[in-house]
Amino acid sequence: MPITDFAAKALDGRDAPLSEHKGEVLLVVNVASKCGLTPQYEGLEALQKRFHGKGFNVLGFPCNQFGGQEPGTSDEIGAFCTTNFGVSFPMYAKIEVNGADADPLYKWLKGEKKGVLGTEAIKWNFTKFLVGRDGEVIERFAPTTEPKDIAAAIEKAL
Repeated sequence: MPITDFAAKALDGRDAPLSEHKGEVLLVVNVASKCGLTPQYEGLEALQKRFHGKGFNVLGFPCNQFGGQEPGTSDEIGAFCTTNFGVSFPMYAKIEVNGADADPLYKWLKGEKKGVLGTEAIKWNFTKFLVGRDGEVIERFAPTTEPKDIAAAIEKAL
C-alpha cells in the first residue's frame, strides 16, 4: 500500500487525498509550534524551497501528544508557521501519531519503518519519514536529525 492510498484533512479543513502527491518524494513530519525542536521548521522550509521544483514536498502534520506542545487551532497553527517560518509546504489538521486514536497514515508509516531498537512508537515531535516516488517509505529519521542532514537522502530519492 503506497502513501497515496491515504487521505488527510488539510489545515484549512478541506479533504486532501495524498494521491495529490503521486510520483513525488515526500518528507512526512509530525510538527509542533511550542517545542524545543520547532526551529526545524526553518530547515524544513529550506528543503521545500530547494527541492520542490524537482518533485518534492514536505508534509507537516501537527500533533499535540508530546508535552502539549501543539495546543493551537488550525488557524493559529497556520498563522504561526507562516508568520515565523514562511512555511509554504502542505500542512494538515492536527492528528495523533501514537495510541489507539493514531491516524491511519501514521500507523502505516510506523509499521513500514521502525525506530531505534525496532520500536514503532513516535518518540517526539519532528520525527521524519522519507517516502519515495513509488509511495513507499525509504527511511525514518529521529526528531533530533536536522533537516539539512536529510538533503543527501532526498537528492538520492529524486
